[in-house]
Amino acid sequence: MTPEQRAVLDHILSRALDAVAPDRAVHRHVRRNGNTLHIAGRDYDLSAHERVYVVGAGKGAAPMAAALEDILGDRVHDGVVVVKYGHTAPLKRIALREAAHPVPDAAGERAANEILDLVRTAGPRDLVLCALTGGASALTPALQPGITLDDMRAATTLLLECGATIHEINALRKHLSAFGGGNLARAAAPARVVSLIISDVVGDDLDVIASGPTSPDVSTYADCQSIADRFGILHRLPAPVVERLTAGMRGMAAETPKPGDPVFDAVQNCIVASNRLALEAAAEAAAAHGYRPRILTDTMTGEARVRARELVEEAASAAEGLPHPEGPFCLLAGGETTVTITGGGLGGRNQEMALAAAIRMDELADCQHIAMLCAGTDGTDGPTDAAGGYASGSTLCVARDCGVDAHVHLADNDAYNFLDRTGHLLRTGPTLTNVMDLAVLLVDAPKGKPAA
Repeated sequence: MTPEQRAVLDHILSRALDAVAPDRAVHRHVRRNGNTLHIAGRDYDLSAHERVYVVGAGKGAAPMAAALEDILGDRVHDGVVVVKYGHTAPLKRIALREAAHPVPDAAGERAANEILDLVRTAGPRDLVLCALTGGASALTPALQPGITLDDMRAATTLLLECGATIHEINALRKHLSAFGGGNLARAAAPARVVSLIISDVVGDDLDVIASGPTSPDVSTYADCQSIADRFGILHRLPAPVVERLTAGMRGMAAETPKPGDPVFDAVQNCIVASNRLALEAAAEAAAAHGYRPRILTDTMTGEARVRARELVEEAASAAEGLPHPEGPFCLLAGGETTVTITGGGLGGRNQEMALAAAIRMDELADCQHIAMLCAGTDGTDGPTDAAGGYASGSTLCVARDCGVDAHVHLADNDAYNFLDRTGHLLRTGPTLTNVMDLAVLLVDAPKGKPAA
């Protein structure tokens, strides 16, 4: 990978992240004109509301809350938001709490219950504004009776390790939670509730993003048991979790509120940023650098190493048409892949994609002209300090010079150490947003290829 290619990849990622910055997303959708608050096509008369509360959770909740403070000023009566450790922003009227992600901790449990206690004080003439982003599920582990934080941690870890999707993980979380699955809206009733949501799930399903605290839940206890059965982990789940699922299937534990429940009559849910928006901004940035952008998908799922190979093969195919009068290509894909962990190494899905892509580039003929970046838009990929990684047709050449075996590292799910040793690790620090992952491939004309 040339320094020029890496600089272009970094700029494309930067522009994509700018487009989904939480504070900008809020300002795009929320405006105040005197006592009228305009939110995504609806107007709210602030003079008709006695108190305005701001609550929230997620990796990008702090800058969203700060934007709402800017807009509302002294109309904010009270508020609490909880973020991942280190994902903070200055707030004046809203209390900021920090907690662990992706495995919940006691600080998150306290913060979730603090938010629930606050919104329960809201009455029919109050307005509750919720700022929700990816990560909120793990950051708000307020639990149903009989379920402990250790139970939730164990269940979450099991699902993460077996490669469950966020939809599957959140289905279980919602049925163990007093916060997700519409329960925050239930706690705030009869107040008016407006949720500003940054989507980090494929399909932008409201009941899945952040485990849907203010959205009707379509999943059931039976779905949860089916997920556990499919991954073969039912016997490994903590006994209280299994007992809760069994009680729910027998009608002995209350279901989460479903579509049509009157609790949602006073709720507005608004998606203010998504992976598609980031991809469109990335495409504009690529075009500014002379690349013809093509967005392949914003619903990428499946095993990270499989998707990586497919993307490289797509790039190699695109290169067959180069050089082209309109210039080289930039292929873009977004979504959220998974990793089935079989080794003992360190990494995340984006790092594993980068490593697998580098191996596939090495297998194919003449991929020196292809450069790739795989990034988690939140700046965190797996339990590491990296956001993802880079790959190119020369990555394995660098690895061989360093005495590093790419195939051994991939087999051990140890992409982090491979990329770190070869200088291909991407570190951004916390970005304070989260719209899943981005894969960016630059496809230049192969060297020495005659003009068409």
